[in-house]
Amino acid sequence: MTRNTRTEHDSLGSVEVPVDALYGAQTQRAVDNFQISDLHLPDHFITSLAQIKVACARTNAELGLLDKEDADAIVAAADRIIAGECADQFPVDLFQTGSGTSTNMNMNEVLSALVKRDSGRELHPNDHINMSQSSNDVIPTCIHVSALLLLDNQLLPALRHLIGVLTRKRSAVSHIVKTGRTHLMDAMPIRMDQEISGWLQQAQDCVTRLENVRPRLVQVAQGGTAVGTGINAPKTFSRLFCRHLSVRTALTLQPAQNHFALQSSQDTAVELSGQLKTCATMLMKIANDLRWMNSGPLAGLGEIALPTLQPGSSIMPGKVNPVIPEAVMMAAAQVCGNDTSITLCAQHGNFQLNTMLPLIAYNLLQSEMLVTNAARALAEKAISGFTVNKSHIEATLARNPVLVTALNRVLGYEQAAKLAKQAYAEGRPIIDVVVEHTDLEREEVEQLLNPRHLTGAE
Repeated sequence: MTRNTRTEHDSLGSVEVPVDALYGAQTQRAVDNFQISDLHLPDHFITSLAQIKVACARTNAELGLLDKEDADAIVAAADRIIAGECADQFPVDLFQTGSGTSTNMNMNEVLSALVKRDSGRELHPNDHINMSQSSNDVIPTCIHVSALLLLDNQLLPALRHLIGVLTRKRSAVSHIVKTGRTHLMDAMPIRMDQEISGWLQQAQDCVTRLENVRPRLVQVAQGGTAVGTGINAPKTFSRLFCRHLSVRTALTLQPAQNHFALQSSQDTAVELSGQLKTCATMLMKIANDLRWMNSGPLAGLGEIALPTLQPGSSIMPGKVNPVIPEAVMMAAAQVCGNDTSITLCAQHGNFQLNTMLPLIAYNLLQSEMLVTNAARALAEKAISGFTVNKSHIEATLARNPVLVTALNRVLGYEQAAKLAKQAYAEGRPIIDVVVEHTDLEREEVEQLLNPRHLTGAE
């Protein structure tokens, strides 16, 4: 033993552990063995894991397997972790054993040490803290619980905030008629509120899709223990556990309909990740539209001006870039990458256990946070504050020869195309060219080509 370490023991023998560490031998072995990255399971996962340990302790006490005083001590220790007091005591690398056993034992060892320090009780990490449990049901349960808590407390509120901002912006710009674009080329007119209504529907659909995952996400694997049979756990454990954890988290959790499915597969994580990818795609589309609409200010589309947030160039004075849309687009790209990773990981449900659980947990929670923060940033720092360059939009629209599409029924497609090409070539308003080369009266042409009427407005 050296001055800065202490000797701890596990089933494999003795290990030197930092003298001030709350964790023990099994965590230290993981720290020594897994030096792959600088990534760790996020705080959301660790606090959810502590909540699971609380519910397990309460359930074991209710079943008469654990003294009430011991359960109370475990709860008190877990509450310290949930409050963030021991964040530095979870050093295990993300890339560890595929079941997440190292992280489960890390939690068990820290709780054991806290109980001993605070109450003097000797509770074994495996025999007491991990009673009626296995990493193989704890970690899949934690994936569902942590994802649900993020969904309810952060992601859905952020998307609903985005919906509210879009709704208000849609009303504010209902009087603006602009040039529509397909293939990035001029097309028929559209009102800006119609354009934003498309974004709004996408966001609303994303909320619906996420809520539709809930019936699978509320089911938890806890109680299946090692391979789904529930060995070493009472038959009523899962039901009582769900009741205790639901009270702690304000969730409505349910025992797995089939423990073998929830422990050997991660289909629900794949489903949720797919919906997060859809959310990311929605954010990417809106951000990219804003970026194009903001382009210029002189040589681009110049339809809107996004809020000025920071200098845009280290060499070009006065340049301002669409930084929020660009940040959102990168976050969206990361979510799409995470979805691919989660899909590949979920394919490794070999027999009775998926062996890539930590990476699934990390990517799933990261995707939820990225969509949450990107949606709020886009709403608050781009959409709510952009201004419309109405005069430029109207001038551009007036020169749009594609308006002649509205005369197809009057002139026929080929003559309308000929007039449009002439208007392009001469740089003249399409109304002037039509009046000059047809028998239509100007008043009639102006009525037929009124941009606002062409958007479906009365």
